[in-house]
Amino acid sequence: MRVLMTGGGTAGHINPALAIAAKIKREQPDAEILFVGAKGKMETRLVPEAGYPIRTVDVRGFQRRLSLKNVGRNISAAIHAVTAGATCSKILREFQPDIAIGTGGYVSGPILRKAAGMGIPVVVHESNALPGITVKMLAKYAKAVMISDEAARKHLPPQANVVVTGNPLRQGFASMDRDTARRELGVDDRPLVLSFGGSLGASHVNEAVIGALQRNQQEGLPIQFIVGTGRGENWEKASRIVKEKKIRIDGIHIRMRDYIDDMPRCMAAADLVISRCGAMTLSELPAMKKPAVLVPSPYVAENHQFYNAKALADKGAAVCIEEKDLTDSLLWDTIKEVVLSPSRLNAMAEASGLAAKWDADDRIYDVIRQVLGR
Repeated sequence: MRVLMTGGGTAGHINPALAIAAKIKREQPDAEILFVGAKGKMETRLVPEAGYPIRTVDVRGFQRRLSLKNVGRNISAAIHAVTAGATCSKILREFQPDIAIGTGGYVSGPILRKAAGMGIPVVVHESNALPGITVKMLAKYAKAVMISDEAARKHLPPQANVVVTGNPLRQGFASMDRDTARRELGVDDRPLVLSFGGSLGASHVNEAVIGALQRNQQEGLPIQFIVGTGRGENWEKASRIVKEKKIRIDGIHIRMRDYIDDMPRCMAAADLVISRCGAMTLSELPAMKKPAVLVPSPYVAENHQFYNAKALADKGAAVCIEEKDLTDSLLWDTIKEVVLSPSRLNAMAEASGLAAKWDADDRIYDVIRQVLGR
């Protein structure tokens, strides 16, 4: 079987694609898988690291907010969309896939439209509770639209073949246990808080977490932290603030990283997770029965992270703090209320575990087999 996978821009699109590819390889080790991503984006690093070949398309996303600068960006995006078509056709002719699978992000659009036009079966997966524009657009070309939750169905065209599958988990999230993870990380018995702002980082979340680190240092409470800041500007800014606040980053009580590349281990070791509300993160937290403090990004399309967070908070598995309300004092008080109360921590962990969908990989693979008539 020859499978073309596409999806990118953020880890929220890339990780589901990698998880689906891994499931296909487990079931069919001789399957040939080729990824198609956007030139210069995160997938060009993460996909090769996972062991898959990748071809790139020079394509740009359209800006929906009207401004003089965005008009220029949209003109450039339109030009690139035209030239990307030829590249997509070339990739498809050379690879000749049996099926093309997309997980969202604007790079999915041109390659999957071309695939459908060439008679190649197209399947798409939407990980968010609120489907993105690319998936909505591709729904009319797709043999099947796989969604994480029933709530997404009403946002898709009524004629689409919609199947609820859940979100696929990356390798390690179903198998890593807390004791092993803490031993491998060198973490002791004190409560451990893991924080990260999504694959690209989040400056406001970093600032609030660093404020909590300072308060923890002042109060001398037995809480340790792993902080993922995000690369580039987020790392540089976070490092500067830590230095200004004279916070001791000793690698034992506080570990600060620009990118967490062993997330299953870190999440398994944690007692509480502070994070943005990407769909994959909100599937991984229940799989590991982790309580969370969720800070939805207000900068994403149609505020979909808020709806992702609300779904978990309504089950009692998380505390949702909107970014406009987020302060270091509120965050620190919330951390203390949860991690220093074993009964609340356990209740949130149990509620989180009840929200897990364990068979998403199998459901997705079944859809792929049905589309291929196998």
